Amino acid sequence: MQITSSKFHKSATEVDDCPDGDVPEFAFIGRSNVGKSSLLNALCRRKDLSRVSKTPGRTRLMNFFVINEQWHLVDLPGYGFVRTGKKDRNVFEEMIGNYFVDRKQLRCAFVLIDSRHSPQQVDVDFVAWLITEEVPFVLVFTKSDKLKPRAAKKNVAAFLERMEEFAEEPPRTFLTSSQTGDGRREVLGFIGQCLDVEGS
Repeated sequence: MQITSSKFHKSATEVDDCPDGDVPEFAFIGRSNVGKSSLLNALCRRKDLSRVSKTPGRTRLMNFFVINEQWHLVDLPGYGFVRTGKKDRNVFEEMIGNYFVDRKQLRCAFVLIDSRHSPQQVDVDFVAWLITEEVPFVLVFTKSDKLKPRAAKKNVAAFLERMEEFAEEPPRTFLTSSQTGDGRREVLGFIGQCLDVEGS
């Protein structure tokens, strides 16, 4: 999988506002400050595709990008931190939940997790919810350049161990760094495989 073109398509605040048609979608989501925007820019080799902010919770819309005129990359708001009141947090949670449950174009959710930390309950709870709702997903551990490889792998293993409490089998996992490019080929290769299967 090589990305030859990437451009912003539209933003949406609810499922009914999402793009029409049957273009396959791959959605990226994670706890705020997990490095999502940096990773998306690294995947597309763009510095400005997704805005990188120093303020956690900046993304408040579902942002759709057209990749290779073939599929949509969907940048979803981060969970676990929104600089708003409780009412607005509930709105964001409902928006994200409705997208995953109702969006037929979704092929896979990429759940981003900070590899520097031991399992965080908010991440575990979100993954458990995806399994309950039968949403296909993979885990993408970010910022692997910030710690030694052994430590990163230890945190990945710890997260998968937590998942044994509610998952029948472990999901596909990727260890990535937006700084070094580690994991980029593997993530894009997985998307390419999904598209190949769909087109066969």
